Amino acid sequence: MKSALILLAAPLLLGLAACNQKEDGAAGAAAGAPIAKIAPPAGKAWADVITKTADDGYLMGNPQAPLKLIEFASLTCSHCAEFAEKGLPKLRDEYIASGRVSIEFRNFIRDPFDATMAMLTRCGSPESYFALTEQVYANQREILTGLETVGKALQNANVPQAQIFSVIGTRGGLVDFFAARGIAKDQAAMCLAKVDVATKLADGVKRAEETYNITGTPSFVLNGKNIEVAAWESLEPILQKAGAR
Repeated sequence: MKSALILLAAPLLLGLAACNQKEDGAAGAAAGAPIAKIAPPAGKAWADVITKTADDGYLMGNPQAPLKLIEFASLTCSHCAEFAEKGLPKLRDEYIASGRVSIEFRNFIRDPFDATMAMLTRCGSPESYFALTEQVYANQREILTGLETVGKALQNANVPQAQIFSVIGTRGGLVDFFAARGIAKDQAAMCLAKVDVATKLADGVKRAEETYNITGTPSFVLNGKNIEVAAWESLEPILQKAGAR
């Protein structure tokens, strides 16, 4: 069983290939009758309703949506970035906007770099979480390129666990990246000093593995069931079949 300390002490190596390599479309979902659209609160759109969940995730949309989707994703995963680019806009603008579907994003961290970025996306208000996460995905390649030299420099450095996220954030340019997007540098410094947040993120990975058999990213759970898909092209038909049509 992977412990939080083992995960957070993972080698400081980066790569875009360690994402989900499984085939799509294995499980599917039970067919359901069409679900009527559900109106959002007056003056709001469902996509603007962001809720921090008891499972340390962030939920976008109707908290009482009949179709509750959970995405487990890594901020260093190229397939997750692809979903954010190709799938999330339509999921948000059509399915979440209808009130029939909600999405809860749970960080599935793979290494200290991933943890550092996840800590910074959580550094603002809940309302800023999805925007910051999308910004990371949109600039993922540039971010990871900047972190490569940091990883090599820290491989043999004796950096205390309590300081590793601050060092990565500062030397890897992440603090500057988030400062340009509304997270002040002193605010980022305080967030990166909270090792308990990183430990909680690592514990969430262990819980996802045990509860839903999550082995790669992105992975999706619909109404409590791992639906064994990793791409929007496979996910959308499952949502439609379940009633979002």
